[in-house]
Amino acid sequence: MTARPQHNGSAAEWDDWRWQMRHRVDTVEALERYVRPTASEREAIEATRGVFRWTITPYYASLMDPVDERDPVRLQVVPQRAEVEPDIVGVVDPLDEGGHSPVKNLVHNYPDKVAFCVTSECAVYCRYCLRKRMVGDADFMMRKDELRAGLDYLRAHPEIRDVLLTGGDPLVFSDQNLDWLLGEIRQIPHVEVVRLGSRLPVVNPMRITDELCAVLARHHPVWLNTHFNHPKELTPEARAACARLADAGVPVGNQTVLLAGVNDDAETMRALCEGLVTMRVRPYYLYQAQLIGGTAHLRTPIETGMAIMRELRGHTSGFAVPTYVLDTPDGKVPLTRDYVLGRAGDWVVMETTRGTLWAEPNPLDGAAPPVHLPEVEMPDEARTVPTGAPRFVYGETATPPG
Repeated sequence: MTARPQHNGSAAEWDDWRWQMRHRVDTVEALERYVRPTASEREAIEATRGVFRWTITPYYASLMDPVDERDPVRLQVVPQRAEVEPDIVGVVDPLDEGGHSPVKNLVHNYPDKVAFCVTSECAVYCRYCLRKRMVGDADFMMRKDELRAGLDYLRAHPEIRDVLLTGGDPLVFSDQNLDWLLGEIRQIPHVEVVRLGSRLPVVNPMRITDELCAVLARHHPVWLNTHFNHPKELTPEARAACARLADAGVPVGNQTVLLAGVNDDAETMRALCEGLVTMRVRPYYLYQAQLIGGTAHLRTPIETGMAIMRELRGHTSGFAVPTYVLDTPDGKVPLTRDYVLGRAGDWVVMETTRGTLWAEPNPLDGAAPPVHLPEVEMPDEARTVPTGAPRFVYGETATPPG
């Protein structure tokens, strides 16, 4: 079992997911119960105040190394000094989700599926979060009438067969509210599959109660994708949570984000993926980290991910190998030689599954790439993150090249 600080609640309270949510770490004083914050971390907490919230469940905080500020769990959730450094792009909404949202918080970027961001609340606020623009922001919380507007949109579009409930994190909803929402969706004849995107099995596994599993089982087929990034997160509590989901008939997949200093080597990624399959969790996607402001220190060259995939494929069980992808406004692109055309200086050029060309800003920063991509000319028709797009930055932004 995870070590529990004696002054931080009784055993019964510790195992209560609501208690975990109410007692999240969001001050230096609370953080000191778990780690010795460095001067750099203290500065970063102050520097990012009012820009992007930080909060950590007591359970997840207990997984952090108390001394090592480079601990892979600590790096994901404690503000870092590098977050306030200039970033090559650092946009607010790199996938143009706002432009694909016909109603509030409902993203319709694929013909037959939507991502419905039903809340802006999370159990923790990951420092690399794709939706920094909205998580923790009251303006993006969903009132009942706004949820109904999203449901009306689903009813009016018979081409939608797959609905992803995401956020924020939909499992911060009460069982009652989640049961209502799933029930409403299940009454829409053309919706075949409902998926949940949740990190609570990782950061607050106490949320996966028998009662919750009973709610999910009432609305099958329900799938759940969660978000383990490092083997340290594969605790007995997380294993039990995933077992309860699997036993309730909920297939569980995992979406890992490739993060520098956290999981950007083949040994760590193999241990993570092989550990997941022992928990009946299928490694689904390995994501290239997005160009969100303040995350340059966590992003890796695309060649790093490609090298890791070469070390996994053929060296472990096939179902333990995720698909390495980059999410773009034109959909997810598998980062394989079938789609990646080559490198044009600080950009990697690829063909999307929709037949368009995308150029991803992805500098090597002088490092020798572990996989060598052919040099290509930047195609005139290639789309890329617009240099004039709104930025998510703490300080002065570097001018993008080109």
